[in-house]
Amino acid sequence: MSSQEIPEENLPAEQGTAHTAVGVADDPFADPGLPAHKPRIQDIDERAAKRSERTVALLFVLSMVATVGFIASYVIFPVDKIVYIWPFGHVSALNFSLGLTLGVALFTIGAGAVHWARTLMSDVEVADDRHAIAAEPEVKAKVLADFAAGAEESALGRRKLIRNTMFGALALVPLSGVVLLRDLGPLPEKKLRNTLWAKGKQLINMNTMEPLRPEDVAVGSLTFAMPEGLEEDAHDFQTQIAKAALMIIRIQPENIKDKREREWAHEGIVAFSKICTHVGCPISLYEQQTHHVLCPCHQSTFDLSDGARVIFGPAGHALPQLRIGVNAEGNLEALGDFEEPVGPAFWERG
Repeated sequence: MSSQEIPEENLPAEQGTAHTAVGVADDPFADPGLPAHKPRIQDIDERAAKRSERTVALLFVLSMVATVGFIASYVIFPVDKIVYIWPFGHVSALNFSLGLTLGVALFTIGAGAVHWARTLMSDVEVADDRHAIAAEPEVKAKVLADFAAGAEESALGRRKLIRNTMFGALALVPLSGVVLLRDLGPLPEKKLRNTLWAKGKQLINMNTMEPLRPEDVAVGSLTFAMPEGLEEDAHDFQTQIAKAALMIIRIQPENIKDKREREWAHEGIVAFSKICTHVGCPISLYEQQTHHVLCPCHQSTFDLSDGARVIFGPAGHALPQLRIGVNAEGNLEALGDFEEPVGPAFWERG
């Protein structure tokens, strides 16, 4: 007699067990084997649930405080302030505070959401059958019902402390981006409208670091200058030179077309801002035959013999001119600051 013909009750115990297991595995309606749900302490003890609720709310409140700190950092710390912070060394106080506060604001929102989900939202696992990709009306209704059930299980309606603090944190975080608008224009101090140039400031050659004299500037040459008193190792050098950098060009007086340019020059020596009026790139390409100067970034071209007006490219207006003269020592000096703001700007010139 083959093994197939032996009655099941006469089989060894282990064979009978194996046979039964195969039968269960072949049953498509058998229990998939999810472990029994074990309730958390928050599910059975309302005091523990309240503690979790307060923890989540505290994290959301910390996010709101950090967001306010992010905004306050723009007011408290100047751009050039350097501080020593162990173990990072000497860092920018503004950058460090911005990174720290924004990081805390975002982290505490995420940590609060995770703690809320793990301790207060339902953690019951549910097995569902596979469905076709196309959703039937019944499925859509079920999804909406499941969403409503999920919203109910999240306890968002009952846990008002969590709900209110979460909304507060989410409402404040986007405000951190609003303060970035500060860098799009001048502050009340009008820092972008003024430079270090003033009456009596000598023009310093940026190559020799010596005062410029008229005989140092040859016809057709291009020289770069900065204001007297600005040291290259100064902590705010980059900030100041970005506004005060000059191009010094000597043109035959009879070749200067613009009347004001001729009056503001000295024996054909003219001084214009080196900062392009498109996006602020430094201009450095000069063509002495045409007196045109070219910005290498986007090819804005200015005619330095005609008030530095734009003749090509995306720049919106002419380069500002600095009125210059000669002091008692025979050195070139400024006769005031630029009358127009240098570089790119949101304002329109009158």
